[in-house]
Amino acid sequence: MSGRTARRRVTMAEVARAAGVSVMTVSYAYGQPGRVSDEARARVREAAERLGYPGPHPGARSLRRGRTGNLGVVLGEHLTYAFDDPQATRFLSGVAQVCADHGMALTLVPVTGAPSDVNRVTEAAVDAFVVWTTTDDDPVIDAITATGLPTVIHGGPHRDGLFFVAADDRAAAATVGREVFAGARRPGVLSFPLDRGRISQVAFGTAGPGPLPGSITPAPDLPDLGRAPTPDHGRVPATAPSDPVRASVPAALDPNAEPPDTTPGSASPGIDPDASTFRVTRQRLRGYRDAWTETGGDWSQVLVAVCSTNSAHEAEALAAELLTGPYACDAIAAMSDELALGALRTATRLGRTVPGDLTLSGWDDSDAATPAGLTTIAQSLRDQGARCARTALGHPAPAGQGADVSWHLISRASTRRP
Repeated sequence: MSGRTARRRVTMAEVARAAGVSVMTVSYAYGQPGRVSDEARARVREAAERLGYPGPHPGARSLRRGRTGNLGVVLGEHLTYAFDDPQATRFLSGVAQVCADHGMALTLVPVTGAPSDVNRVTEAAVDAFVVWTTTDDDPVIDAITATGLPTVIHGGPHRDGLFFVAADDRAAAATVGREVFAGARRPGVLSFPLDRGRISQVAFGTAGPGPLPGSITPAPDLPDLGRAPTPDHGRVPATAPSDPVRASVPAALDPNAEPPDTTPGSASPGIDPDASTFRVTRQRLRGYRDAWTETGGDWSQVLVAVCSTNSAHEAEALAAELLTGPYACDAIAAMSDELALGALRTATRLGRTVPGDLTLSGWDDSDAATPAGLTTIAQSLRDQGARCARTALGHPAPAGQGADVSWHLISRASTRRP
């Protein structure tokens, strides 16, 4: 602490006394100068400058006008996520552009599951909300609805009475799934979190009626199911890589390290797409399931690694579990390019070639996807952010822009088996 005392703010009443005018005249001099004579306005400005009065408090002006000039973006992540995550930055750049075009300020309202989240949202001085994807059961959505302010939800959940912007995640996941799972025998998925608990785990998909298969259960003898066998292409065995490769792999990624306990009852329960409370996660898992079952496979054969955040670093560690052991995946569909690039780094450390030993796909067509040769789903999160902001502020979409959120598959080298 510097020990300095904060300077008291000069009031409008003090300026009025110094200028010899009424408080209303001072207010008009700032807010509606056309209603005040040039002489009175000059006296007010002179007195304000002499006393150090900066003008009416923004909060007071907002109360009088019934608007704040701020658009609130509710971000269900740590505040730094807005600046670190490529998806979030693209989305927010679209929101920011619309705010700049319409003379609005942008207020980030981070919520992380703490009890204070509801108060933070209800006390936000904003004119409308845009909500970055969150869970179906997030109490923040009810709190936002109770404010009565215009609200647009991006990605999910889809609530009656609130605007909603999202791509058809299930159809897109099925499309990229068909590409990455073609010819595969041991498919895997790198997933976003399943619910607000954000627990990292690795487990097979649920099997439907009957017992669940459990997590990382050895499955060396899957039936062919009519798919073309995957060529060996000099595959490096998951349990016995060459010494130079093993020397370059951190202990956490070393396939010769002591394996986790996979005895019955010790594993995580199976991954049920329908049980996820994040709509984006739920729909993408459903799409991947659709793609695999179309080949004659069963969802219980798909090994799913659930990441707690969209982190390439976390994906690297989880990909090691997908790529080692008796069920070493030969195809991985990742829910983002960040997760896919993490898996690619792990595959390189383990001596796996892409696409010879492993096919791999991402999502979003980030700047890093092209040089990596990554097959991905392209969508413009910047355009989606702009659409959310325009809708929340009551501005129509540009001419020629339809209601659907567009996406398309970009097929690159990471899924082209030789």
